[in-house]
Amino acid sequence: MRQKSQAVVIGLGQFGMAVARSLNERGVEVLAVDRREDKVREAAAWVTDAACFDATGIEALSRTSPAEREVCVCAIGDESKESSIICTALLKQMGARRIVARANDDVHARILHLVGAHTVVNPEREYGERFATRVMHGGVVGELALGGNLLLTEFTIPASFVGHSLIELRLPNRFGLTVVAIRSVSTNTVSSPVPARPLAEGEVLLVVSGSGALDKLMERS
Repeated sequence: MRQKSQAVVIGLGQFGMAVARSLNERGVEVLAVDRREDKVREAAAWVTDAACFDATGIEALSRTSPAEREVCVCAIGDESKESSIICTALLKQMGARRIVARANDDVHARILHLVGAHTVVNPEREYGERFATRVMHGGVVGELALGGNLLLTEFTIPASFVGHSLIELRLPNRFGLTVVAIRSVSTNTVSSPVPARPLAEGEVLLVVSGSGALDKLMERS
């Protein structure tokens, strides 16, 4: 039997708690850590294990066995940038295979990268950017960052697309958008794109693109 993946999530604010819960729901064995007893008790109800200690302490942090886990998430929030930097550096020194760290701003992000984080996320900024797209363009159903500058966006086709095929629309050439799937709202099915088939009203496109590509499309549609 394949052994379950293991992760440690340090910092149980809103972001850290959501990450720990989501990993747990995906079958990952999660050790949740925070220095606040109330947060640890809350997480203990559904994670594999939970521990209350200050993650900037070498001895306590080493007991989480970072090198044996697939991922270590340092989700320490606004209350202490210094603590998140120290924790990330210690995880790196202890041989953590993959470190994901939460940043509050660009300078914080650069420091986290320098001390050993493999991936740095700013959940508030990323959510704000995705939400701004939905505010500006009512047809956007959802948006997911894929890494780097790439986004996966789901949007209802504008009226100007109805009756035209993907070949005619030339989305990759005109806007840098690649259609990876089409969802039919009426049948609630997802299918691979057929380039020569005319699009129908209400269909939803799933596209991969760089940041800003969808804004350009919507402005010209």
